[in-house]
Amino acid sequence: MPTQEQLLQALQAVTDPNTGKDFVSTKALRNLAVSGGDVSFEVELGYPAKSQIPALRRALIAAAKGVPGVDNVSVNIGTQVIAHSVQRGVQLMPNVKNIIAVASGKGGVGKSTTAVNLALALAAEGASVGLLDADIYGPSQPMMMGIDARPESEDGQTMEPLENYGVQVMSIGFLVAQDEAMIWRGPMATQALEQLLRQTNWKDLDYLIVDMPPGTGDIQLTLSQRVPMTGAVIVTTPQDIALLDAKKGIKMFEKVGVPILGIVENMAVHVCSNCGHVEHIFGADGGRKMAAEYGMDYLGALPLDLQIRLQADSGKPTVVADPDGEVAGIYKAVARQVAVGIAAKAKDFSAKFPTITISKNT
Repeated sequence: MPTQEQLLQALQAVTDPNTGKDFVSTKALRNLAVSGGDVSFEVELGYPAKSQIPALRRALIAAAKGVPGVDNVSVNIGTQVIAHSVQRGVQLMPNVKNIIAVASGKGGVGKSTTAVNLALALAAEGASVGLLDADIYGPSQPMMMGIDARPESEDGQTMEPLENYGVQVMSIGFLVAQDEAMIWRGPMATQALEQLLRQTNWKDLDYLIVDMPPGTGDIQLTLSQRVPMTGAVIVTTPQDIALLDAKKGIKMFEKVGVPILGIVENMAVHVCSNCGHVEHIFGADGGRKMAAEYGMDYLGALPLDLQIRLQADSGKPTVVADPDGEVAGIYKAVARQVAVGIAAKAKDFSAKFPTITISKNT
């Protein structure tokens, strides 16, 4: 008869490919039951990993069947994304567990394209995802997400997010004409953005991706100080001038207490579609070196590829246009690293604190 101890020892040999740790010591494996030759247990992951679950299940079943006397193995693998800690003194948001800012020091480095594909990749892995276009002056998510509509309001005070490809989206671009310029001073823009964020009826989001405007100005600072952020992803291209500005973005987040989840290097290499010649147009490994210099995670490098641009412009970004392609695979790997990095962070215990009420009655 197999014992629980034998099974736990056997199952400890299976490691999580994303964390390098086993499921037994991390207490992800639960409810182990042994009845004769029948074994059942559950594994709860702290991040979405729909594409990896079949391989994980096979590995766990094989490990359990390696114990003498085990005939049948039943494994249930699920995901439970929880809220993680944010900056101190920032008002939390209902129905949103984790907010991830996607930022860059300068414009034109592919931040919006990275943000939209990151959101779609997390959704493809089974998470509930929202996307907030925080670029008030140059909103691009309506076009990238292929949404041409206006948000509805059921109560006259809050708005319903628009949805496509399984992602909830909100942008100032839904509320104004495409060719209308937002000629607003900083305070007006930041107030509009806070309204977009807090007056949208987000529906039980595991992750809200915020496509930040480029730079470290008024809007970025207000967002970083007033929005409860779990972490930020910095997007840069390899050339020195982009890296210089990206470093300023990193410093801003450090000053307001938002952890950096990692660095994405965009337009890292160009492969000629005719002859296959590889060329580092903007320089080689600038983002990787910067990540090493600051002790941050290097999330991945994306090529300078015509298809990425065409797909985003047509309202069908790479992760949905070519889900099994090489570039979509890179975006999915970046998204998985971000989710795993968040899962490893401190949990948000604010909901556990008792609320103090003061009453006149004695």
